Parts: sequence; C-alpha cells; structure tokens
Amino acid sequence: MRRRALMLAAFSCAAAELGPDHFSTKVYPVFQGGNCRVCHTQGGLAAATRLRMPAADAGKTEIEEFGARLGALIDRGAPERSPLLMKPTNREQHTGGQMIRPDSAEARLLLEWVRHLAAKAPEVLSKAVEEGPLAQVRRLTHSQYNNTVRDLIGDRSRPADRFPPEDFVHGFKNQSAAQDISPLLAEAYNKSAERLARNAFPGNRDENKLLGCQPKNAVDRECAASFVRSFGARAFRRPLTSSEQSRYLGMLIGEARRTGQFLDGARLVMEAMLQSPKFLLRPEDGAAKGYEIATRLSYFLWDTMPDQELFRGAQAGELSSRAGVERTARRMLADPRAREAFDEFLSQWLRFDLVLNSVKDRRLFPQFNEELGVAMTEETRRLISDLTWNDGNFMDIFTARHSFLNAELASLYGLPALEGEFARVEFPVAMNRRGILAHALFLALTSKPGETAPTVRGFFVREHFLCQTVPDPPPGTNSNLPPILVSRPQTIRQRLEEHVTNPSCAGCHRLMDPIGFGLEQYDAIGRQRAKDRITFFPTREGRDEKPVTVDLELDATGEVSGIADSKFSGPAQLGEILARSELCQECIVRQLFRYAAGRHEAAKEEPVIARGRRLFRESRYRLKELMIFLAGELATEARE
Repeated sequence: MRRRALMLAAFSCAAAELGPDHFSTKVYPVFQGGNCRVCHTQGGLAAATRLRMPAADAGKTEIEEFGARLGALIDRGAPERSPLLMKPTNREQHTGGQMIRPDSAEARLLLEWVRHLAAKAPEVLSKAVEEGPLAQVRRLTHSQYNNTVRDLIGDRSRPADRFPPEDFVHGFKNQSAAQDISPLLAEAYNKSAERLARNAFPGNRDENKLLGCQPKNAVDRECAASFVRSFGARAFRRPLTSSEQSRYLGMLIGEARRTGQFLDGARLVMEAMLQSPKFLLRPEDGAAKGYEIATRLSYFLWDTMPDQELFRGAQAGELSSRAGVERTARRMLADPRAREAFDEFLSQWLRFDLVLNSVKDRRLFPQFNEELGVAMTEETRRLISDLTWNDGNFMDIFTARHSFLNAELASLYGLPALEGEFARVEFPVAMNRRGILAHALFLALTSKPGETAPTVRGFFVREHFLCQTVPDPPPGTNSNLPPILVSRPQTIRQRLEEHVTNPSCAGCHRLMDPIGFGLEQYDAIGRQRAKDRITFFPTREGRDEKPVTVDLELDATGEVSGIADSKFSGPAQLGEILARSELCQECIVRQLFRYAAGRHEAAKEEPVIARGRRLFRESRYRLKELMIFLAGELATEARE
C-alpha cells in the first residue's frame, strides 16, 4: 500500500495542472469509447502488449494508476509519434484497426495526455500491487466424484455421468467460479448418496472391507467409533473433529439400535457423509494445511482422493517443504492414476466433447459416425500422452511427423490399410500432416456440419493455444454469411470478406479468420483436399433434384496476427509457428495452471507463470516437470 501511495503522490504532483481527476473523467472515456478493453485486458487478444486496461468495474484510484502507467508508451523526444497515440488511430499499424479517428476530439484529448506525460510524468511508474486470489471452495467435478467414490467405497458405476452437465469456464469444467450447486445437482447428490450407501454392503456383508473392524453386536460402540473415524477421515480428506465424531457415532448407534443391524447404522452414516459439504466441497483456506496440500495434489495429479501414503505424509509433515512435495509428486506421476487424470485434462482442454457430440451432414460425410469420432479423440490423446509420459518435447504436439491411427482414420487420411489398432504411423512428407492441427479431431470440432469454419478454427487457436480471449460480437450483430447460389458459387474465404469490410466485425475477425484460411486444405472431417467442393441439393415443387457439385480453387494462405513472420499455409507451417512461439509456450503453462488451481490466474500470479515458463523451457519442454513445478506452487499457496 505504501508503494501505491507513493506512486500516486508522485503522479499527483506531476499532473497538478490538469487536475487530479483529469485522466479518469476526460481521457479514460476515450479508451472506453474506442473499445480498447475488448483486446487490451487480462487474457485478451492483446494481453501480451504493454497496454493493459483495468477491469470494467475498476474504481477511480485504479483508473488513475492506469493513466500514470501509460508513461511507458510515450516517446518523450517526439510525443506526437508515441505508440499510445499512433496505434489506436492506426497511423502505426494496429492489429485491431482504427479505433479512434485521427482528426477527432478524442484524438486531441489523447494527444493532450501524451504531451502531459512526456513533460511531467516521473521516469519510474511501476505497476501497483494487485490483490491475489481469495480463499476458495471447490466442488468435486463429476469426474472427481466418480473417481472418489470408486476409491472410497469401491463403486465403479460412475454415478456422476447422470448428473446435470457441467459448464466450461476459462476452458475447463473445474473452475470454482462456475461450481454452484443447483437444486437439480443437490437432488442428484442426495439420490446418489442413498444408492451408494445402500449398495456398499451387498448381501448385508462387508465385502469391500469398509468397516475396518468386526462388530461384536448391533451396537458395538468400539467398532462404530473406529468406522466413523476411519471412513470419515477418508471421506472428508482430513481427521474428523471431536464434535463430528460424536454426531456420526450417535447417528450410527441410534440407527443400529432401531433396526437391530450394525450395517444399517453404517449405511446411514455413509449416506450422510456422502452428501455432506465436507465430502462434496474442497475448502482451500489453509485451515488443515498438510491435508489440504495432500488433497490439492491428489485432485490435480490423480483426479481423485488421496491414498493412504498421502494421508500418512500429510500427518507426518512430509508435505511441509518444497522438496517433500516434489518427491511426492514424482511418486504420484509414476502411478497409473496420473495418466487417467491427464486424459481428463486433455479431454477438457482440447474439447473432445465437441467431436463426440457433433453431427455432420450425412449426404456429404457418410463415413462420419460415433465410432470415428471416438477414434479422432484417441489419436490426439495417444500422441500427446506419448510425448508427455516418455519425456518428449511437449511442443512437438504441434509438429510431430507421426501419429497413432486405426483403420478408419488411415482410410480418412488416404493411407494404406493398417493392421492392429492405433499403430504408430509416420506421415509421408508430401501429405503435409504434422501435429494435432492436422488431426481430424481439431479439424472436425472446428467445423460446421456441412462445411469448414475458418473463424472457429482461428478462434480455437487463439483461445486454446495462445490464451487470448476473443470477445463476443457486439449485440445485434448479424453473423449470417451470404447464401451460396448455384449461379454464383463462392469459397468460404470469399463469403467471409464481410468480416473485414464491416467495421464492427473487422477488429476481431482479422485476428481469427486468417488463421482458419491457412487450414482450408482440410474439410469438415479432416480429409485433405485440393479444391473447395460445394454441393447444392436443389428441389423443385417439393421434390429433390440431382445434386450439383462445383469445385472452386482454394487460397489456403494464412497468418497469425501479432506474431512476427507468421505467414503460413497448412497445419505443418502453423504448427512450427506455434511450437517456437513464446506466447504458445506460456499458454501451455497458463492452461495447466488454470486446471490445477481451478481458477483463472490473478495478476499477482504472473511471476508464477513466468517462472513456470522458464522452467518449462529449461526442461526442454517436459510437461511432467511443469506438473511438478505447479504441484509445488499449489502446496506453497496452501501453506501461506
């Protein structure tokens, strides 16, 4: 706070002649009117530039701090040539185009502020310290719920698959910001707990060894207390308090006395615990530090509850040091559960669901079916898993010359028939298939039912591989493309020209469409093509006529705006651009952080991201080393 006060005091002296509120009342509205926040914000398309807008709900103090920091964008020798003025007026190439007219009153206000900063602003105006993330409570995801009841009571029926679907936020389904428990979900939890408890002791016997003792009679208090302590500690992922032990013990004894059956009391306790917030939720407030660290590690690296070794380590204080956490993380990554958990991360990050649930026009793509969709996800999963678990260079996911195919995928790609399922295949050089951008998964999930979607492909690359948030179109925007006419057939590229000629669309679409244009050699299910084949299905008097097919020349050149020397044609060249891009490398770190922490990174955590990227690079992009680093960061956060 003292640092912030000193910065504002220094700036107030320098800005006295314009008044203390001049920036927030006069100049800041210029940035707002120019829609600068659309791209220049945390996670925005221009987040990597030196201009970072405050949040939409920022107060006056934060806005004035922002005005002070703009001194970094001033050319003191030639203020009129400052990037702060040249970029938004597009007198210096600006990816978003012209946001402020050079001859407008807004431009004059901005020029006044530029001159003011050049003459008065202190040489050092550091960014104010921003608050870090607040303590959060995370709900078990459906995947974690399934895995936890499997490991807790041996139930493999995957009950959460029948729960209401989860939303994707920040690219994942485990983000605390979207983990409310709706009435429908609460009811599903109650029904699931009742069924799980009822089935826990089949034939009225303890076949799964859940009791941990042999009751001498229906109201064996010693065995009851032992069960409550042991099962409760595993279900709540920490030792029970004395009041919790008393309450659940009383519940068990009371029910056993009522029915004359010890297991009836155990079932009631289990049912109550399985719908308790202490089972369903994961508080991350540091209250039970060793056990909280164990829980964070287990749900990040295993997607399930801690095992006995983790509980023992938490109790013994072995997770109190970075070295102890690293040893534990390496042990956990050698466990098969780590691979299952990583598959869950991949399925969410790369949106396997969009292919598994997609529909393609059967008239155009008769070979696309549910089995082919599953094969598409398996190809991508196997390639990335191979690089991850065999300590390969993770950035090779964008450039790999090989993949893992079954017969259906080989046929789709135009390769000879294969023997065996998902054999490793080296792609011929002439095919130009390299990395996951040439996988049918990516190409199909970013397409429409009947045609490719360059905008969607560009959007996916921006959001998933560069961590740049693409804003929604302005309200009322007509996103429909001109219809295709038999008399005037057009390629997708020609029809999308509206995006760059319409000012309300151009700013964002210049950042997305050119990426998708460079992948037009592949159709809506990932087949390579030399022409854009358009098929018309005319009707006359309600009857279908013979389809009309037109082949158009393809322009498959593209560019990634914002990355130098990024013109490309095809997934192989785009993959090379991404693999060497620091933005993409950093995005891998951000994506894994968001999944591990269950939230978007805060501004205060940018040093963590920077350290992670440095370690990632120094490890020659070994993802397991990045996982271990982030495990250590989660533990450090829990201890502080």
